[in-house]
Amino acid sequence: MKKILIACGVAITLFFSVMALANATTEVEQGATEGQIWSQLKDGAQGVTTSTGQAHNQLINTYDLRVFELRSDLLAPALMAALFGMIIIFVLFIKVNGISKLHGGFSGKLVYRWSKFDVSIHWLGAIPCLLLILTGLTLLAGRFFFQPYVSDGVWAGMINAAKLIHDYMAIPFVVGWFLMTALWAKNQMPKMYDLKWMLVVGGYINFGPFKGKHADAGFANAGEKMWFWAFALFGLVISASGMLLLFPNLFEPSRTISLIALVLHSVSAIIITAFSIVHIFMATVMSEGGMECMVSGYCDENWASQHHNLWYDEIKENGTLKYKE
Repeated sequence: MKKILIACGVAITLFFSVMALANATTEVEQGATEGQIWSQLKDGAQGVTTSTGQAHNQLINTYDLRVFELRSDLLAPALMAALFGMIIIFVLFIKVNGISKLHGGFSGKLVYRWSKFDVSIHWLGAIPCLLLILTGLTLLAGRFFFQPYVSDGVWAGMINAAKLIHDYMAIPFVVGWFLMTALWAKNQMPKMYDLKWMLVVGGYINFGPFKGKHADAGFANAGEKMWFWAFALFGLVISASGMLLLFPNLFEPSRTISLIALVLHSVSAIIITAFSIVHIFMATVMSEGGMECMVSGYCDENWASQHHNLWYDEIKENGTLKYKE
């Protein structure tokens, strides 16, 4: 009986060994077959498919992976540097230089500068722009400074929320960008006196040879014009690439076009972010009385004569100067 059991055990062992060997051989042969198929596809071989999509006959992603590495390893840290780096630079600059105070203090007279409609479209573009910067930073570079410190569940929730906010804020941003660009361009044309403004850094430096230098400026100074045209140009790139990525079924971009759009979107976001930080600091902290312009549409008379003297003189001469009642 014992011999029979041993014989049965040996037989069962041999059976499963043979089956395993046969299965391994089949997997090797199958792997070789799949390898040959992919090799043939790379060489341009075509098959039959019921798909009618643009890339129905493209089964292999042939992108240069260095482009993805560029976005993850270079553009993500660059966006972080544009946001946090510019904040640090401005904080240090204000600590050393101080802010630009009104020479004669506040006059108490408010001069009309922006219409309510202008103020509205400014915030229509500005609020979505800030939300897009923060959510875009989370999506592109959040894994560097958020993910290591939160649980997987919290991180997943953050990414999902950032994606939804980013998508929904895209439309109002595009509308605000279009209206600002179309309506404000006439006051943003470069003038010769803008060069002098740049040479004395706008008169904002409170030390060295630049201290006390007066800079002529029209309705918009040279710094504001630089910000406007950067916003207009790179806002166009961001808007076009964003719409293409947001509505792929509408535009049906190729895979290559989608990848290019993604990279251009990120590069433009870095530039817009850096300029936005400068713009925010100049309006809220650096220039005493500057924020009032985009809150009520009026500015203090001393602010107008100090920072935009050519515009102030012009509206006095042509009789369009209006005070807030």
